[in-house]
Amino acid sequence: MLLPGPSFVTFTNGLRRGGDDVERDEERGNRPRRTRVPAVLAGLLAAGIALTGCGAAGGGGGADRSAKEDGRTAPAVPDGGRAGTGAPDAGRTGTAAPREGEQRSPSPAPDYLSTFALDVDTASYGYARRALAEGRLPDPATVRPEEFVNSFRPNYERPADNGFGVTLDGARTGRDGWSLVRVGLATRGADRSGERPPAALTFVVDVSGSMDEPGRLDLVKESLGLLVGELRDDDSIALVTFSSEAETRLPMTRVGEARDRIREVVGSLETAASTNVEAGVRTGYDTAVAGHRAGATNRVVLLSDALANTGSTEAETILARIDEERREYGITLFGVGVGSEFGDAFMEKLADRGDGQTTYVSDSAQARKVFVDQLPAHVELRARDARAQVAFDRRTVEKFRLIGYENREVADEDFRNDRVDGGEIGAGHTVTALYAVRTRPGASGTVATATVRWLDPVTRAPRERSGTVATGALTADIWGGGHDSLQLTAIAAYFADALRGGALPGAPGLGTLAGRADAIAGRSGSAVVRELAEAVRKAESLRGPAEEPSEPGGPGEGELRSGDPYS
Repeated sequence: MLLPGPSFVTFTNGLRRGGDDVERDEERGNRPRRTRVPAVLAGLLAAGIALTGCGAAGGGGGADRSAKEDGRTAPAVPDGGRAGTGAPDAGRTGTAAPREGEQRSPSPAPDYLSTFALDVDTASYGYARRALAEGRLPDPATVRPEEFVNSFRPNYERPADNGFGVTLDGARTGRDGWSLVRVGLATRGADRSGERPPAALTFVVDVSGSMDEPGRLDLVKESLGLLVGELRDDDSIALVTFSSEAETRLPMTRVGEARDRIREVVGSLETAASTNVEAGVRTGYDTAVAGHRAGATNRVVLLSDALANTGSTEAETILARIDEERREYGITLFGVGVGSEFGDAFMEKLADRGDGQTTYVSDSAQARKVFVDQLPAHVELRARDARAQVAFDRRTVEKFRLIGYENREVADEDFRNDRVDGGEIGAGHTVTALYAVRTRPGASGTVATATVRWLDPVTRAPRERSGTVATGALTADIWGGGHDSLQLTAIAAYFADALRGGALPGAPGLGTLAGRADAIAGRSGSAVVRELAEAVRKAESLRGPAEEPSEPGGPGEGELRSGDPYS
């Protein structure tokens, strides 16, 4: 499997140099999308840590941040973002039509923009921890940095309404001119005792032979048993199982007086033959449609190791059905992975098409976190089809790179195209995007403006909010005191990048990262940060010492690319 290598965009006095614009048509299931790949590869349930949000600006340590709602209109790209006279403003495509007989060259790619669909998946980090605990390094193809970063929940400002709070901060990494810039988005939390729409959940459970090993079907049964006790009386549950064939074990049933019956059905689950995920998903969606409840949060929850070996074993043949029911009935998909061998890419494709998310559980503590702490609260939506666009100012920024999100990339011109899929974000979620940014020597002013766009979950009306960060927020050293939240984001991103062979500027060695994570865990008392430190230390012992990364792409200007570490 060949994955895209890291890339940077470089700006030279407002003009792009080096390399032609590249366009590619990429198959994303049965959803056609034209994707522009200039030089930046754009692409978050949290692990339950609340650390103090930090900014790197001097004088009190507050980040240079702002957030505002502006209807359907995002702020204009800073003047420094225009490429000479040819580049359009952010969110606009093209200019006036040419006069008859006039010949025009194509407009330059808006490569000062980074646009991606929001993502709250965490499965990649959970699976990597399991692999490391078993004494093996994870396959680099399964490592997605954004899922490492989003496994931890910073204390971002949250809005009082639906949609997002927007926080930007950053700090120097210690290398010449390089900083990390963090874009943090957060939704309003759930009120467990307050009003929320009922949930209609169809659980599709893999009972194939591969689920017989400890930590698979037994963990699924334990998880479902926990969830039954957390749902409200007016919520509904259906249960479908699949092996070589699929069977509806429980039609859509109100939880109220049926908790004992539901637990009895769950307790009776046993493993059988081969894995026909296609049959399970098809029957699961048949059951979800038959039990669809207007005004409820309708969701299919797939619990599997995703190791399909019967029926269709390719996600592409299942995606059309998932997409159809999402569009017609609003049924979304939540994928829960289990097992020491896990079909990570397969599960992620299904969840992405179902406007959902993936997570991974390997023990009882993780199962409780997902099915007791998170899933019941997150059935309430805050935003549909959410995406973000970050506009960098060429007057202050020389080059930048979004860390992760490669498979969540959205064409810049599609930012306000609400027919293009984005991410579904529930109550209490945080989403983090981290950029490596090299600023121009001596430059001051705005570095980036981040805008998030989403559809209101009830009215489907589009909304936007924005925030900015300036050079004054990037003066402090990231490893200085008082920056635990930003440091934790950096540690998770550097760790993921190291596992897949990258070379981010300013990245410490794994031993140093483990020590910094230990220090944060000591100050915060966080068990999940302690687990991160242990995972980093285990990776170091399996990999051996590595050299400090060199300057990405070497010296010079223009579009810079380092070698593809994934081939």
